Amino acid sequence: MEYSLNEIQQVGKFILSKAQHQALLFYGEMGVGKTTLIKVIVQLLGSSDQVSSPTFSLVNEYHYPHGKIFHFDLYRIKQEEEVADIGFEDYFYEAKDWQFIEWPEMIPNLLPEEHTAVHVELLASGKRKINLVDS
Repeated sequence: MEYSLNEIQQVGKFILSKAQHQALLFYGEMGVGKTTLIKVIVQLLGSSDQVSSPTFSLVNEYHYPHGKIFHFDLYRIKQEEEVADIGFEDYFYEAKDWQFIEWPEMIPNLLPEEHTAVHVELLASGKRKINLVDS
C-alpha cells in the first residue's frame, strides 16, 4: 500500500484492522516516518497521551481505555543484553497491552514470536510504501 503523509490516518486504521497481533515491529530507514505512524496509531486507540520517540529511555508507556501501550525505540542498542536491563521480555506477558517496537532488527533473538511486522519504505516520489507481515 502506498500513501502520502496526509493519508496517515487511513494507514493507521489499516494497520489496526489488519494486524493479527498486538506486538507491532516497525522496520524502515531513519526518517521514513515510523514514529509519526506510531503517534497516529496511539491516538486511534483512544490515548490522549503525548507520544514521543523513546530513543534515550528505550521505552515510553502510554495509556488508552483498554490498557497500556509500550513504545520501544531500539536504535541506540549495541547488544541485545542492554534491553534485558529494562525487563524487555516482561512487557510481552500482558496479552491486552500493545507493544510498538522501532528498530526491532537490533534484537532479533528477543522479539515476541507472535508479531506483525510493519515495513515502511520511502519512495522516490516522496510517498511511503507499507507492507504488513504477520508471524
